[in-house]
Amino acid sequence: MATQKLTKNQGVVLEALRESAGPMSAYQILDVESVREKGLKAPLTIYRALDKLVEVGLVHRIETLNAFVSCDQEHHTEPPAFMICEECKRIIEVGTRSIQRTVLKQAEEQGFQVNQMHVEVSGRCRKCAN
Repeated sequence: MATQKLTKNQGVVLEALRESAGPMSAYQILDVESVREKGLKAPLTIYRALDKLVEVGLVHRIETLNAFVSCDQEHHTEPPAFMICEECKRIIEVGTRSIQRTVLKQAEEQGFQVNQMHVEVSGRCRKCAN
């Protein structure tokens, strides 16, 4: 997406997520002072920007938190998985190629058709575990 032009709203939302210390909900993004100062005041505006940013791979939706984070990889070579610290809410993005192969093999053996796969692991990061 680096070559694709973002709208003003998408750029504002992406900037807020990149500056955030952790995942943010649409309403948390809306509460960011710089977002409000740039004229974004409606939740629907935030959701539209998030939908497009997720679609183009610049932002990820963390399903278990109902929140969003900016992508920390320039180009994905495999689908991401997320390790979520239950204490500090830090998100660590990792690849899932081997996990994906295992799940798809099991699905095929069971006659199950996979439409989407989200891998999210909850626990404690190294900093919080110490």
